[in-house]
Amino acid sequence: MKKMNQRIHILGAGKEVGRAAIAIEKASRYILLDYGVTFDERDIPMLPLTIPPSSVDGMVITHAHLDHVGAAPLLYISAKPRSYMTPITRDISRLMLYDFLKLSSYYLPFEANEVERFMESSISVKYRDEIDIGGFKAIFRDAGHIPGSISVLLDTGSKRILYTGDVNTLETRLVGPADLGGIDAEVLIIEATYGDTDHAERSVVEARFIESIREVVENGGTVLVPAFSLSRSQEILALLAERLNSYMISYDGMIRPITDVMLRHIGYIRRPESLKRANDIFIQVDGWSMRRKIWREPGVIVASAGMLKGGPALYYLKRLAGDKKSAIFLVSYQGKNTPGRMILEKGVFMENGPRVVARVEWFDFSAHAGRSGLLSIVKGIKSLEKIIVIHTDPEVGTSFANRVKEEIGVEVVLPGIGDVIEI
Repeated sequence: MKKMNQRIHILGAGKEVGRAAIAIEKASRYILLDYGVTFDERDIPMLPLTIPPSSVDGMVITHAHLDHVGAAPLLYISAKPRSYMTPITRDISRLMLYDFLKLSSYYLPFEANEVERFMESSISVKYRDEIDIGGFKAIFRDAGHIPGSISVLLDTGSKRILYTGDVNTLETRLVGPADLGGIDAEVLIIEATYGDTDHAERSVVEARFIESIREVVENGGTVLVPAFSLSRSQEILALLAERLNSYMISYDGMIRPITDVMLRHIGYIRRPESLKRANDIFIQVDGWSMRRKIWREPGVIVASAGMLKGGPALYYLKRLAGDKKSAIFLVSYQGKNTPGRMILEKGVFMENGPRVVARVEWFDFSAHAGRSGLLSIVKGIKSLEKIIVIHTDPEVGTSFANRVKEEIGVEVVLPGIGDVIEI
């Protein structure tokens, strides 16, 4: 009876990157694993499928990116389930959600009151903690994605389910690799954002990035580095503080308050001295008067948003795009139809817009494991019976699923949104 009454509901992240939302059902009660959003081509938020909030015994938030936490306040309109996350994830989630409300409140069914109810419900967890959630035993591990990110192993009593969340197996300046060794689990729910490719060697990418900046700045140009405000920008700032601190380097947008939170939680930062140095010596752009001046001098500007869909990065782009001495160096994932992707593919950042004559390059600083890293995670899990591949484009997910079947021979499922998987 237990087996028949245990199911995995794919509420989001099925054959798509983002909108992570997985519900584990047992006896008509649920444990939620993330509850995030994605955005359509008009940048309107798309929420995951819903389940009755009163039936949720607990929600694990793996990290603070909006595609994993953006819809969480929705549950707090009519209920108040416990949520579980690391302290740094909680503090950054509050910042991200209030900024989300500021930009998208017209489209959202929740308000600031629900954000606060969500925050009040949170239980802080640490890596390697073991706690009870709704009758399940939950064990938390470091996911290696961003500071404070977790993977979770749920023991339902008859099955053990490992949910990776977003995961990385490479060491970066901010975090070490995922800590997923020695785990027994019959079911693995794994992201596969980059399931069909491997990333370039990070040291090679960093060297090329630094040398490219030198070429532009020493030629009198300004380098705009659009970066995700959470983690990617801090990674870039830490690198610049180590390798290129003699130049005028500025950072702008949501990067500033998120960096402040990270520095209050330095236990989650692998090399905090580099981020501290960046915070001490680089220029924090604090308003429009500085913003209007900063791009006119040779130097580097790290600014959100990473895909150039808004924020101060878009302001700087419009001023630097026509300057052949300057450069736009992209370091974040560029979604389909975003201005960043359009620049890379078409040389413009809006349909029928002017051509970008500034130098444009993309550097792979991904915080997601590539195919080899994902396969190493799969091969390291003992007792596997079923693998569920999520958080991936359909073609990429199919490629990864086929590779897993060939190399490991375990059943692999590539579900869509709304699918229910019996365990």
